[in-house]
Amino acid sequence: MKLSIIIPAYNEEHTIETVVNAVKSVALPENLEKEIIIVNDGSTDKTAQILKQYENDPIIRIYHQENKGKTAALNEGIKDATGDIIIVQDADLEYSPDHYPMLVKPILNNETNVVYGSRFLGTIKDMKFINRFANVSSNIVFNLLFGTKITDINTCYKAFKKDVIKSITIESTDFTFETEITSKLINRGEKIVELPIDYVARSKEQGKKINWGKAWKMFWGMIKYKNKT
Repeated sequence: MKLSIIIPAYNEEHTIETVVNAVKSVALPENLEKEIIIVNDGSTDKTAQILKQYENDPIIRIYHQENKGKTAALNEGIKDATGDIIIVQDADLEYSPDHYPMLVKPILNNETNVVYGSRFLGTIKDMKFINRFANVSSNIVFNLLFGTKITDINTCYKAFKKDVIKSITIESTDFTFETEITSKLINRGEKIVELPIDYVARSKEQGKKINWGKAWKMFWGMIKYKNKT
């Protein structure tokens, strides 16, 4: 079996090398191969230049596209993934690849098709109050709308069985990917298993790209995709 790790990257010159090397070095269960797909979303810094060192790496594929947003980058990566399990990895240092073995285990054991790594079940470091408030609020609103008990819909760490994620048409092109994919999974009756992860937030100065304008789009996405599969 194979695990495909999708890494969307936009202006991540300060972290991309560290993240890619961490993903490369993490140990997976014995029967699981590794495929790393990096989608450079029109970066204007040195991200593309740094990625050149990986062009001949047999387990890494790199795609360069015009700046279309994170969701478009994820769509490209998911489309080209060949693994049996697909996981999303942000190109910063907020999430540790050391969680991979834990996240894929329920899928390998056929307990579920979808696993979310929940920051709110684990430990959170350096998250500003306003960001925590926005995350908790979005979880509450989502659970009220969908009758669920999910603790972290906006987590980056989402692992899917290939057939499940590839069968979903992603319509959004902005930061509503998290709400769209979660909405459609719930509407299809998929069981989402949440497991605790450790999370270290970064600041806007360090490259954090979420703002309140994008946060409101997430709330709108819950309504937009309420009945879509």
